[in-house]
Amino acid sequence: MAQLSVAIITMNEENNIGRCLESVKDIADEIIVVDSGSTDKTKEICESYGVRFIFQPFLGFIGQKNFALESAIHPHVLSLDADEALSPELKKSIQSEKENGFPMHGYSMNRLSWFCDQWIRHGSWYPDRKLRLVLKSVAKWGGMNPHDKLELTNKASEKQLSGDLLHYTYYTIDEYILQGNKFSSISAKAMFDEGKKAGYLNLVWNPFMAFVKNYFIRAGFLDGFNGYIIARQSANQTFLKYAKLMQLQRMQG
Repeated sequence: MAQLSVAIITMNEENNIGRCLESVKDIADEIIVVDSGSTDKTKEICESYGVRFIFQPFLGFIGQKNFALESAIHPHVLSLDADEALSPELKKSIQSEKENGFPMHGYSMNRLSWFCDQWIRHGSWYPDRKLRLVLKSVAKWGGMNPHDKLELTNKASEKQLSGDLLHYTYYTIDEYILQGNKFSSISAKAMFDEGKKAGYLNLVWNPFMAFVKNYFIRAGFLDGFNGYIIARQSANQTFLKYAKLMQLQRMQG
């Protein structure tokens, strides 16, 4: 049987980390938590599960997750966020692959998100396929902050697992709006640093298409009131991202 490391990054996650650790404790041979300076009970909760707790000043989402990946002892690593947990079916799927020695280089899974007392099963939020279990020698975190993604090198084999990765996102609309404002700032800065430009067309067309894609094309309307809120805020976050990018361009002169 192969051995498995689980890598998680945290910052003040006392409300989530226990649920995450509980879902992986039976299949993990090692659990690593890389923390960027929590001031709540995150460390205390982690230590009660016997994890390897590492302090690392925040390197950005991509840098922090690569640090956690590289810190794993075992060659196969399951990377999770603190607000995620394995469904029973997904846990069973991972255990089966573990018993077979993890024959593939990477394993992806659908992520199912909880928003304001409801599982969101449509729109851009589902199935939201994520690669999260990898042979670490052929994988790394990439993408653009804050939208990081785990990637395999060329010619690496991949398999889709049964079961959902449960994602506990926002419990109130206020939380969603505040996080959207924060993420739009991070996105705008990342785009600016890469030399990307925005114009007035981006302020009109991109938010409009974000709403149409989420609410109509990907059937977000089937999630009722919350489906509309998610699609509407996705459009607003898109608007803010490009508006902030334009502001950075104007400040540059």
